[in-house]
Amino acid sequence: MHAPVNPWVALAYLVAGVCFILALRGLSSPVSSQRGNRFGMAGMLLAVVTTLITHEVASIAEILIAIAIGGGIGFVIAKRIAMTAMPQLVAAFHSLVGMAAVLVAAAAFLNPGAFGILDPATGEILSVSRIEMGLGIAIGAITFSGSVIAFLKLNGNMSGAPIMLPARHLINLVTLAGILGLVAYFLTDQSPWIFWTVTGLSFLIGFLLIIPIGGADMPVVVSMLNSYSGWAAAAMGFTLHNTAMIITGALVGSSGAILSYIMCKAMNRSFISVIAGGFGAAPEASAGGAKIDRPWKRGSAEDAAFLMKQAEQVIIVPGYGMAVAQAQHALREMGDLLKAEGVRVKYAIHPVAGRMPGHMNVLLAEASVPYDEVFELEDINSEFAQTDVAFVIGANDVTNPAAKTDKTSPIYGMPVLDVEKAKTVLFVKRSMGGVGYAGVDNEVFYMDNTMMLLADAKKMVDDIVKAMAH
Repeated sequence: MHAPVNPWVALAYLVAGVCFILALRGLSSPVSSQRGNRFGMAGMLLAVVTTLITHEVASIAEILIAIAIGGGIGFVIAKRIAMTAMPQLVAAFHSLVGMAAVLVAAAAFLNPGAFGILDPATGEILSVSRIEMGLGIAIGAITFSGSVIAFLKLNGNMSGAPIMLPARHLINLVTLAGILGLVAYFLTDQSPWIFWTVTGLSFLIGFLLIIPIGGADMPVVVSMLNSYSGWAAAAMGFTLHNTAMIITGALVGSSGAILSYIMCKAMNRSFISVIAGGFGAAPEASAGGAKIDRPWKRGSAEDAAFLMKQAEQVIIVPGYGMAVAQAQHALREMGDLLKAEGVRVKYAIHPVAGRMPGHMNVLLAEASVPYDEVFELEDINSEFAQTDVAFVIGANDVTNPAAKTDKTSPIYGMPVLDVEKAKTVLFVKRSMGGVGYAGVDNEVFYMDNTMMLLADAKKMVDDIVKAMAH
């Protein structure tokens, strides 16, 4: 049986859990995000110190060496990583959480006595601990292999296009059923072959679930992997009898699942289809709509500068193209020049713009764009009809009116930004040939009030800034 928990330890972990809850609350708004981060750091410090004081297995020196190595690597990565590479960094960190869960479960299985999970009557692992161990290693392995594939796609080491395996849904279903069946069988038989088979199948299913997903659909994938990593951490907490890890893992897991659901609604996708794998890879989406053969107007940086300087209000709509071109700093400079001319400047953010939840918010914050100028879709959509210029930079599907009008479109029903209602739409795009993740052309390109600015996003904004300065 487990040793009784020291009440002071339980209280310390409870306070740490409260800090983590306050951290999530603070992170719900850019204004309070720094305070939220401080609560999170305080909670983690309290949890780590409490664990160090009450540990019984490893020596303090070994633990401190491990912390120093991990902390040093994390510090170097955080200092060097570009903000545009945050999605792949998040995916990589999720993989580490998954692997940690796998290693803890494996250590507990190989040395159950050290973890206090042996039944004194039978000398076998406790039934409840077998459930914790089986679920922990399954979720952890899925998180690890899925996050590795997501990282490779986001980092360009693997094609971002969906890789469609024959009979993938049947394979996934059989593999998941095998994992659940073996975890259940593990309750009656703790043979090593069962444990390691569950481990191998879980690594495999993580790979199979993520590989059919296109690189452009990563906001939901990153959010789902975030949820998986939380549940993996919670499972580790049960195995280690650590209340703080259980609380933290449950918070991350549940909040990640809720965020994934919000992402799915924002992309008009089924939540179940994300869990089942193959999200964004439906035949109608990948086939895409043909390009609309209509005349369109091309503008220059000088045209854009003139129109925006004459405007009363400009709403800037950033997308993944801005992230790829790393144009956020130039965009903020353009916004500053417009404000100096007396123009009201606002930024409209779609929930799934970019490659992870909040990607555009992160990039704009890096460029020191004031928080009070950044608005979510539901808060600003009604303003486009009273706006002189909508400046769209690198966004496509999230501004496509087909989502509201064309029932045959793969994006039909997806909430979009109503940029077409502005008096003038300036659309920055590398070329007329590219389409968004849904593979459909955007009607806004061909509207009478739209002017296409075809160039690399950063170069175009730099040229607009130069034109405004003259």
